[in-house]
Amino acid sequence: MPDNPADDSEPLPAPRILPGPAHLWQYPAHDLIAWQPQGVLDDRLLDEIGEWLCTIEKASPPEKRFVDFSQLTEVAVRTNHLFEFAQKRAEQFAGITPVKSALFSKDWVGFGIARMYESLMRGTPIDVRAFRDRVTAAIWLDVPAEVLNLEDKPAHSH
Repeated sequence: MPDNPADDSEPLPAPRILPGPAHLWQYPAHDLIAWQPQGVLDDRLLDEIGEWLCTIEKASPPEKRFVDFSQLTEVAVRTNHLFEFAQKRAEQFAGITPVKSALFSKDWVGFGIARMYESLMRGTPIDVRAFRDRVTAAIWLDVPAEVLNLEDKPAHSH
């Protein structure tokens, strides 16, 4: 008998911690990479994740992304730098299979940055959406809502 995808009685497969920026998980069962930056989101940290994404995109097919801004203590990204970052990401990703990227923030400043990035990425293969609700983000990404809580204990990647 085939597996029933609606049957959620099985525990979710554990994510793996990926090399790269801290607080980065991969959920292979859902083709999802989740990142929960901590502390200050500044130009340097934004560039770090951009470089990491560029490296991983060259090594394997794109996966859905979920970025959770809930653990940020400060957002200090310069607007001009966000424009440059978006332009660079669009150029780096040209010709690659489209990918969904959900940005989550309950904080208005983080949500504002996410909305700005969403608008800057329109018309590119990176389909970005900003969310203030994890469940709505999960529906859009087509993953179980509990995955986006990022409360499970990941296994280290080897």
